[in-house]
Amino acid sequence: MKIWQILVVCLLIRLVSLNQSLWLDEAISANVVKNYSYGEIVSKFSPSDFHPPLYYLTLKAWTSVFGYSEISLRLPSVIFSLVTVYIIYLLAGPPAGGGAALLAGLNPLLLYYSQEARMYSMVTMLLTLAVYCFVKKKYWWFNLLAFLSFMTFYGSVFLLMALAFYLLIKKKYKELIISNVGILLAVVILLPLLREQMQNSREMLFMVRNWSLVLGKANIKNLLLIPIKFSSGRISFYPKILYYFIAGGWTIYVFSKMNKKNFYSYLFWMSLLVGTIFSIFTPMMQYFRFLYLVPIMAIIIKKNKIIAGGFLIFSLFYLFNKNMWREDWKNLSKDLGSNVYMISSFGDPVKYYNPNIKISDIRDVKPTLPSLQKGGNKVEITVIPYGEEIHGVDHNKILNAAGYQKISETDYREVTMETWSIF
Repeated sequence: MKIWQILVVCLLIRLVSLNQSLWLDEAISANVVKNYSYGEIVSKFSPSDFHPPLYYLTLKAWTSVFGYSEISLRLPSVIFSLVTVYIIYLLAGPPAGGGAALLAGLNPLLLYYSQEARMYSMVTMLLTLAVYCFVKKKYWWFNLLAFLSFMTFYGSVFLLMALAFYLLIKKKYKELIISNVGILLAVVILLPLLREQMQNSREMLFMVRNWSLVLGKANIKNLLLIPIKFSSGRISFYPKILYYFIAGGWTIYVFSKMNKKNFYSYLFWMSLLVGTIFSIFTPMMQYFRFLYLVPIMAIIIKKNKIIAGGFLIFSLFYLFNKNMWREDWKNLSKDLGSNVYMISSFGDPVKYYNPNIKISDIRDVKPTLPSLQKGGNKVEITVIPYGEEIHGVDHNKILNAAGYQKISETDYREVTMETWSIF
């Protein structure tokens, strides 16, 4: 296939289900760019976030023109992913460029995040282009892209450090100095913000019982998830034994084709090693934080019809199976009652879809006074037990102690809505 044909195919499959419901993190992105000015994104929102501000600033500029619908919010990520596919074509070069580009374009994990209103598709594009400039020895362009990458996603430093180690190993000291100007400048600019964010992160780890689950510890499970998700994407199904058999076998096959010893193999494994070591001290070991390595994986494999076909099957399974889609806050928000209780910090999806709903924190539920129950009046509340494991909250215990009884439960794909009442 020619590159323009590959790009057309990649675009078409990325438009499928693009209007599915936003999930929590995407809703945060939407509410931030809708409710904060450019300056407030940096000064008010970013200190309480755990990412640098460039993606949010970029998304705000986009949505100020194209609006805040699900499709509009996600289109920048679609565009970033298509640019990434083209860069891979240039990096792999003839005659393998088309095969590598097709592998990346069909990869189910890259596809999933090309449909997400978060920074991962953007930083993947920036870092892939940075590698291109590094290979072509265009170091000043590389510096600009390294600067923009770190301003978009802190985890980009793992790949940038791997490139720096490469120059050090090769004893190219002049290039080492020249190529690190961009990342050093980004660190200097972001250092005050980064210090504040790290302090907030330490406080969250102390105050929120299972916050490390969100960040990702450096353990065997999270390490194994990286190759599995790189090969089969975000899908999962029951029975689990069948999923592990299929996904595990497929992963072994895909990674068996990555046995080449070259610059890109070094870059892939060294970036993972740096990220793993870093995560021992500061948890960041989540597979999606290494998304920018999937294009490198495609370049290593270069051309393989079986892998391309397998990637397509996994991608289509996700796209046309609604059970694999994101949390369905869109339909949940349509069915909400007036008294909504949940972990209030996780309420962004409700605020996006139903901004008039008042959200109360589930931990603030108090026993209903007997005087409110005279005449058999029923007090009814809606509960969304989302994110409670992270905060160590048990809403059943809280509500039972307050005299409530659960009368119904409705599932909305990975998020549930419960109705509780007291008579």
